[in-house]
Amino acid sequence: GGQPRNVQPFSDEDASIETMSHCSGFSDPASFTEDGPEVDEEATQEDLEYKLKGFIDLTLDKSAKTRQAALESLKSAFSSKILYEFVMERRMTLTDSIERCIKKGKSDEQCAAAGLACLLCVQMGSGIESEEVFKTLGPLLKKIVCDGTASIQARQACATCLGICCFIVTDDITELYSTMECLENIFTKAYQRDRDTNGVSSTHNTVLHISALLAWTLLLTICPMNEVKKKIEMHLHKLPSLLSCDDLNMRIAAGETLALLFELARETDADFFYEDMELLTEKLRALATDGNKHRAKVDKRKQRSVFRDVLRAVEERDFPTEMVKFGPERMYIDCWVKKQTYDTFKEILGSGMQYHLQSNDFLRNVFELGPPVMLDAATLKTMKISRFERHLYNSAAFKARTKARSKCRDKRADVGEFF
Repeated sequence: GGQPRNVQPFSDEDASIETMSHCSGFSDPASFTEDGPEVDEEATQEDLEYKLKGFIDLTLDKSAKTRQAALESLKSAFSSKILYEFVMERRMTLTDSIERCIKKGKSDEQCAAAGLACLLCVQMGSGIESEEVFKTLGPLLKKIVCDGTASIQARQACATCLGICCFIVTDDITELYSTMECLENIFTKAYQRDRDTNGVSSTHNTVLHISALLAWTLLLTICPMNEVKKKIEMHLHKLPSLLSCDDLNMRIAAGETLALLFELARETDADFFYEDMELLTEKLRALATDGNKHRAKVDKRKQRSVFRDVLRAVEERDFPTEMVKFGPERMYIDCWVKKQTYDTFKEILGSGMQYHLQSNDFLRNVFELGPPVMLDAATLKTMKISRFERHLYNSAAFKARTKARSKCRDKRADVGEFF
């Protein structure tokens, strides 16, 4: 149950063999959903839970590599399956393991533990159990985020974890404001970098500033309107300075945050007016049509795509609606608040996002999808394409694409010879 078990410590050699044998099946989330012959689901579930118990025990191991591998395996399982009952029974043990790994571990282990904390709260949803986890881990996460001696990667992971866990669990408005203030203290340092001539705010801190900004923006979407107004007044005239940052991801994070702030500002006040609108739209237009030769083509393409949407949001109050398919259902992302929330959970769930959208009550509640759609086994079987059929379809598509490209090449060759 919830009590830690006394585990006989492994030697490094035994631990690595044990970890490899256990972890190999979880290295790829897709391994949970492979096609194959029908098996006894109850036996499969028991086998999965047996392996997961082993991973939980291995988070106490003396070897740092073993602990990290166990954390990564648990993350893979939690992102790919709904394990509500299993997690509920062991939430205290899991919380203790995560706390110990964040306190005692090095950078990579701390990152893995913070990621597991996010997934633990996603599994449990917004109940009292998640609140207890956050009460235990919240102060530690804040301490790491603000600790200048900790590794940047660990601080970045803890900032993301802090924002996501607070978003999921907190009903306490003072805790929400306290968490936002902690994150503000981090990303506002990026405002000062343009004025910093001594190079104190080095570029390697940028990843931390980005994570803190995105986590803060997520929490802003659940703030009361009066607090939203205060934050908009405080940050709207400072955020455009980040659009000049050398880092592409910071420019994109700042641009998307600006679009979201404008969306919220216009929701609170239909006649909202921004004084420096002309200067801001000029900056956004320059980024949406950026042709700098010293930037990589992929980066330019990504930047132009994002800033075209940001410019439309700021100038025309428009949002390009996106559709997300999962199983037989469809979800439309039709505003920046929804996009920010979706992108955040997609980042931590990865390829398991679609599965969680179908089955996770908490996520379905966040995106207002209603209770999970129950499909019987026969319906699911008719919807599922076998691996062989999928292979045939991919082969046919590949051949058709190759033929089409060959024709294009032939035409180009003819034109070249003609000239």
